[in-house]
Amino acid sequence: MTDAFPLPSASPAELGLDPAKLDLLCARIEADIAAGHHPGAQVAIARHGKLGFFRSFGAARRDIAANDATLWLLYSNTKVITAAGLWALAEDGRLRLTDTIAQHLPGFEAGGKGNITFIELLTHQAGFPSAEVPAAAWEDAALLREVVCGFTLEWEPGSSVRYHPASAHWVAAAVIRAVTGEDHRAYLRRRIIAPLGLEGELFVGVPPEVQPRTVDMHDVDGSVRMPEGTAAHRAAGIPGGGGYGTARAMAAFYQALLNGGAVAGRRIISPRMIGYAIRNYTGDRADEYNGMPMHRGLGPHLRGETAAIRGLGDIAHPGTFGHGGVGSSYCWGDPASGVSFAFLSNTRQTEEFHGPRMNTISNLVHAAIIS
Repeated sequence: MTDAFPLPSASPAELGLDPAKLDLLCARIEADIAAGHHPGAQVAIARHGKLGFFRSFGAARRDIAANDATLWLLYSNTKVITAAGLWALAEDGRLRLTDTIAQHLPGFEAGGKGNITFIELLTHQAGFPSAEVPAAAWEDAALLREVVCGFTLEWEPGSSVRYHPASAHWVAAAVIRAVTGEDHRAYLRRRIIAPLGLEGELFVGVPPEVQPRTVDMHDVDGSVRMPEGTAAHRAAGIPGGGGYGTARAMAAFYQALLNGGAVAGRRIISPRMIGYAIRNYTGDRADEYNGMPMHRGLGPHLRGETAAIRGLGDIAHPGTFGHGGVGSSYCWGDPASGVSFAFLSNTRQTEEFHGPRMNTISNLVHAAIIS
């Protein structure tokens, strides 16, 4: 872990956050751990370029307490990091997000996929939500390209919004290699993670020497999940769900997005590109996977003004944007207040528990914003 975290620290009160509400936040997390819903968790809150709250709870692995250096499986929170890699390629003039994928990944047009754009890919409208990439392709670039070019359509691209749990971001990884010649893990580290000063706490692909810091992920019954528990999975950097990080690293990443692409004097993206990416591209159309409108941007989703939303908190400002990790986590940024938040845990819970849990936790953070 790096010695100097890029965000300076401040007290919650100094950042206009109500300590009493944060006490309730901690009490809820501690109660869930005591009830056996997950062994450990970590949370962080930042505002206006400062870290105002960072705390670890419970166990990272059996008999190993969670601490500030613990790395948590981000699951689909990774999607926003990978999406930022595509934003950067667009900003650097390597592609346009209105381009078709096949323009930059020849062969992808097979099976009627020639007109799918990056906007459709990143907003879960590409039409292949169930497509899978085998573990054999994690470290084989040629096989990965063959697999994603061979994805078959389940419906006409653009005709539906349905969450693509893994397939869309494997396509993004193949595009990154095709355009830059770099493995997506190296590119994201060089272009997004390291410039923010987060290379010791945020990983898409965890090196062997760092893997002892990672948590064990558990199922609801307490068993360690496989293949998430393998060294190969941790190293793979699965672009739609295999990143690892600390809560404060994710809070800092969202601070950069809130601050027009820069934090602590470190810039990765321009304000105009951030503004373009964090728009509602799907309106109030329901996401068929989640059963509600998700107001999809080009990576994160937004709160919007519908009655309810997944993960971001019902009382969030409509412009709040972020993403979750299946059954375990949520990270978001609120442009109205400048607050960013990350909650990470190490059990893949049921949605019946996770959804209400995250609504309560996120609402407590929003309620803590008092000035």
